[in-house]
Amino acid sequence: MGIGIIGSIIVGGLAGWIASMIMKADTGLFVNIGLGIVGAILLNLILGAVGIYAERSWLPQLIVGLVGASALIAGYRAIKS
Repeated sequence: MGIGIIGSIIVGGLAGWIASMIMKADTGLFVNIGLGIVGAILLNLILGAVGIYAERSWLPQLIVGLVGASALIAGYRAIKS
Protein backbone atom coordinates (compact mmCIF):
# COMPACT_ATOMS: atom_id res chain seq x y z
CA MET A 1 0.00 0.00 0.00
CA GLY A 2 1.43 3.35 -1.05
CA ILE A 3 0.88 6.84 0.25
CA GLY A 4 -1.83 7.71 -2.30
CA ILE A 5 -2.31 10.62 -4.66
CA ILE A 6 -2.86 13.31 -2.01
CA GLY A 7 0.05 11.97 0.04
CA SER A 8 2.25 11.99 -3.06
CA ILE A 9 1.39 15.63 -3.74
CA ILE A 10 2.12 16.60 -0.14
CA VAL A 11 5.39 14.64 0.01
CA GLY A 12 6.36 15.92 -3.46
CA GLY A 13 5.69 19.50 -2.42
CA LEU A 14 7.76 19.11 0.73
CA ALA A 15 10.59 17.38 -1.12
CA GLY A 16 10.61 20.02 -3.86
CA TRP A 17 10.49 22.87 -1.34
CA ILE A 18 13.35 21.44 0.74
CA ALA A 19 15.38 20.77 -2.42
CA SER A 20 14.81 24.33 -3.63
CA MET A 21 15.99 25.66 -0.25
CA ILE A 22 19.10 23.43 -0.26
CA MET A 23 19.92 24.19 -3.90
CA LYS A 24 18.96 27.88 -3.52
CA ALA A 25 16.59 27.66 -6.49
CA ASP A 26 13.96 30.34 -6.93
CA THR A 27 10.95 28.20 -7.82
CA GLY A 28 7.26 28.49 -7.05
CA LEU A 29 4.85 26.16 -5.29
CA PHE A 30 3.72 24.21 -8.35
CA VAL A 31 7.27 23.81 -9.65
CA ASN A 32 8.32 22.55 -6.20
CA ILE A 33 5.52 19.97 -6.23
CA GLY A 34 6.44 18.94 -9.77
CA LEU A 35 10.14 18.68 -8.97
CA GLY A 36 9.45 16.55 -5.92
CA ILE A 37 7.04 14.19 -7.67
CA VAL A 38 9.06 13.84 -10.88
CA GLY A 39 12.29 13.53 -8.89
CA ALA A 40 10.79 10.77 -6.74
CA ILE A 41 9.44 8.91 -9.78
CA LEU A 42 12.72 9.08 -11.67
CA LEU A 43 14.89 8.12 -8.71
CA ASN A 44 12.53 5.26 -7.76
CA LEU A 45 12.84 3.95 -11.33
CA ILE A 46 16.64 4.23 -11.26
CA LEU A 47 16.90 2.60 -7.82
CA GLY A 48 14.47 -0.15 -8.87
CA ALA A 49 16.62 -0.92 -11.91
CA VAL A 50 19.55 -1.70 -9.63
CA GLY A 51 17.44 -3.66 -7.15
CA ILE A 52 16.89 -1.04 -4.44
CA TYR A 53 13.30 -0.32 -3.46
CA ALA A 54 12.33 2.54 -1.14
CA GLU A 55 9.54 1.70 1.28
CA ARG A 56 6.23 3.18 0.21
CA SER A 57 5.74 5.39 3.25
CA TRP A 58 6.20 9.10 3.91
CA LEU A 59 9.79 9.37 5.12
CA PRO A 60 11.55 7.14 2.57
CA GLN A 61 9.61 8.75 -0.28
CA LEU A 62 10.40 12.22 1.08
CA ILE A 63 14.11 11.38 1.03
CA VAL A 64 13.91 9.88 -2.47
CA GLY A 65 11.92 12.90 -3.69
CA LEU A 66 14.40 15.30 -2.11
CA VAL A 67 17.40 13.64 -3.72
CA GLY A 68 15.59 13.33 -7.05
CA ALA A 69 14.44 16.96 -7.05
CA SER A 70 17.94 18.14 -6.13
CA ALA A 71 19.33 16.10 -9.03
CA LEU A 72 16.79 17.65 -11.39
CA ILE A 73 17.70 21.17 -10.25
CA ALA A 74 21.43 20.41 -10.64
CA GLY A 75 20.82 18.88 -14.08
CA TYR A 76 18.81 21.90 -15.21
CA ARG A 77 21.57 24.24 -14.05
CA ALA A 78 24.21 22.18 -15.88
CA ILE A 79 22.24 22.29 -19.13
CA LYS A 80 21.35 25.98 -18.73
CA SER A 81 24.95 27.15 -18.28
